[in-house]
Amino acid sequence: MTPNTDATAAPQTPPQKPRLALAIATAFGVGYIPKAPGTFGSLVGIAVAILTHPVSLILIIGLIFLHGSGGLGIDMPMFRGHTAPALLLIPSLVALVTVGLLGVWSSSSTATYAGLKDPQHVVVDEVSGMHLTLVLAIMPVGLPTGLLPADEATVFGLYSAFSLLNWKYLLLGFILFRVFDIWKPWPIRRLEKLPAGWGIMADDWMAGIYAAILLRVALHFGLLTFHFGLV
Repeated sequence: MTPNTDATAAPQTPPQKPRLALAIATAFGVGYIPKAPGTFGSLVGIAVAILTHPVSLILIIGLIFLHGSGGLGIDMPMFRGHTAPALLLIPSLVALVTVGLLGVWSSSSTATYAGLKDPQHVVVDEVSGMHLTLVLAIMPVGLPTGLLPADEATVFGLYSAFSLLNWKYLLLGFILFRVFDIWKPWPIRRLEKLPAGWGIMADDWMAGIYAAILLRVALHFGLLTFHFGLV
């Protein structure tokens, strides 16, 4: 009996849409902005950096609710005695690692669904890279073993928080990160060749490291000066 070669092959079931992965990879829809989605993703990274730093978040809340009440007093009794200044950045570091790992997973899943190596609407890599730039530039030297007296730890907390609320710091960090992200000096292009989501994320991490180095130099030489004190 001659086999029927005209039989229509059974249609393949289309892949299920990874809704959660798409939401994370696109920064909850930011990646669908028609023009310059990476730029807007970087702005989301700035927001994440500010909102995950405990002191800067307290300052923002204070400014919102105490504006015009004669000033904002800041006291951090949990840092009396001796403490590691890095404790102030633990929420930022946790957020940094979390966004990075979620970015690898979500970008990988989204790229597979889209059938592209690095879809344009994936912007979680810019979110993570921009966040890394701003946190790394203010990271205390000697992490995690360095200890500071309470007054110095408090100063560091305010210094790092005010840095994240300083428009000069944010603007320069943003510009530097975008320059390196677009320019892609060595080894950024090589990192893009890593498999799946690692390649999508790692090049932006490297761009963030380059940007953080120059941002830290600018801070060291006082090029981004700002003043403590809210009236």
